[in-house]
Amino acid sequence: MITIALYVTIAMVVLAAILNVYRLIKGPDAPDRVLALDTLYINAIALIVLLGITLGTRLYLEAALLIAVMGFVGTVAMAKYLKRGSVIE
Repeated sequence: MITIALYVTIAMVVLAAILNVYRLIKGPDAPDRVLALDTLYINAIALIVLLGITLGTRLYLEAALLIAVMGFVGTVAMAKYLKRGSVIE
């Protein structure tokens, strides 16, 4: 029963990632694209964690943490660039 729930959840997260990619490409302006990219990071983290649960290993959790940190830094850098026009002051 748990494997069925995992596969259904993976399918839903993949669908959400596809919709995020659509918003990333079609987004009307830059803040919408940054938000779509941030949500895509979250979906990637969810997929990696679900894969780790499915395979029964903890190695994927470390990869998810690395993606979370890089996603946060990337989102902050993009928001700062959109606000001020430069990332490094």
